[in-house]
Amino acid sequence: MAAVESEATATGYVLALPKGRILREIAPLLAAVGIEPDAALYDEASRALRFHTNVPTLDVVRVRAFDVATYVAFGAAQIGIAGSDVIDEFGYQEIYAPVDLGIARCRLVVAEPTQLFHNDDPGRWSHIRVATKYPQQTRRHFAGRGVQAECVVLSGAMELAPQLDLCDRIVDLVDTGRTLAANGLQEIEQIADVSAQLIVNRTALKLNPGFINPLIARFRAAANDPRSASV
Repeated sequence: MAAVESEATATGYVLALPKGRILREIAPLLAAVGIEPDAALYDEASRALRFHTNVPTLDVVRVRAFDVATYVAFGAAQIGIAGSDVIDEFGYQEIYAPVDLGIARCRLVVAEPTQLFHNDDPGRWSHIRVATKYPQQTRRHFAGRGVQAECVVLSGAMELAPQLDLCDRIVDLVDTGRTLAANGLQEIEQIADVSAQLIVNRTALKLNPGFINPLIARFRAAANDPRSASV
């Protein structure tokens, strides 16, 4: 990170990372870029939320995946890694997403109970009630088909909603589909492909291009070929 360090200001920068499963997927990418956070970052038992790195002017914060975009949009963190699902849900104009990192791939889908799936015709829907933590994307998706979507906003355990008669359908992230199957649900249609993105605060980029632009270049190189990014 010598080239980046030489351009850094004394002010300091913050990289916001999502806690949980995706954090482990990010670790090799950070190493390829040349960023080495304190080992405690990856310790799920640690209560710390902010960590130093080998770059003197760069700290890392560990926050909820759904909050990364907000930290970056409001300038609390200058850069971050967030899922495209989060970016699309909030639609912050203050955020620039220059690099698809190609990790944490999954999809945002509509699902319903298997017994309903076999006799259902989505083409005849006019109004549906959906449990989701993605109300904006859900409404946009169905509005594009002329369907009114009533969204019941939940923060997790979406699969329970049909079992408890809260609604018949859900919109949620799916990777392998095993969780859907285990709860008697069937994917009926896909809304979007999802992957982790490097995001940047637009104002921070304008004010600190000497620090942030080299980081963007290194993340782009790492996403294309992790072996070459730190050379």
